[in-house]
Amino acid sequence: MQRKNYFLNLPSQRRGIAMIMAITILLVISTIMALSLALTVTTGKKTTDIYLHEQAALYAKSAAELALLDIAQNGCIDNIITSFDNNLYDVNVTMLYIYTGTVGTCTNYFNIATPEQNGSVLMDITVTSTAGTEPIRYFRRSIQKL
Repeated sequence: MQRKNYFLNLPSQRRGIAMIMAITILLVISTIMALSLALTVTTGKKTTDIYLHEQAALYAKSAAELALLDIAQNGCIDNIITSFDNNLYDVNVTMLYIYTGTVGTCTNYFNIATPEQNGSVLMDITVTSTAGTEPIRYFRRSIQKL
């Protein structure tokens, strides 16, 4: 006696459903993979940009301290241009001195009437970098007492 295998001899209506389900599953999996790849690329770019921005903020603080040290050693300086990390970050510090009365050798200053702010410096610090996917530019303005 011979067994008949009806598994391969499905009715004609059932053959098309299996193919449609397989194509649907492939489309769903390919969509999930494409979204996953796009998210991975975006996350890596954002992580790099955030890291470079935080480094620029730290270098701005360091540049302010370095400028105060240079003022203490050399007297009045109009601006300082330095580079950090093998020219990865360019830092420009522009200073404006605040005094009451006359000033000795300073060229970039203005007089103020209140004696509480005598001997201060207004620093504009600009940190730029083109290392990442987009250029990073960080500005900081601070008033430091001399």
